[in-house]
Amino acid sequence: MLQIDCPWCGRRDQTEFSYGGEAHVARPADPLAQSDADWGRYLFFRANPKGFHHERWMHVQGCRRWFNLMRHTVSNEIAGAYRPGEQAPRTSDGDRER
Repeated sequence: MLQIDCPWCGRRDQTEFSYGGEAHVARPADPLAQSDADWGRYLFFRANPKGFHHERWMHVQGCRRWFNLMRHTVSNEIAGAYRPGEQAPRTSDGDRER
């Protein structure tokens, strides 16, 4: 089981959280000008990296706030959690992601 550090509540078990998909996905600026294909890409196409990935999580059984988490998709290593609008943490090899 993962131990996730909520930026507001601290470390908790994974069972208290809900996964919300890839983080930092911008909604189209002019939704009415988008074609069906553009909407399909926005809604369904996401990165599927082998390595560190930025994800959105919600602390459902705690503060009920959304936050971002940087997690390695193979090892489940968590580089850190950060509030929306904050800078992403550094990975274990020192590179800053996003």
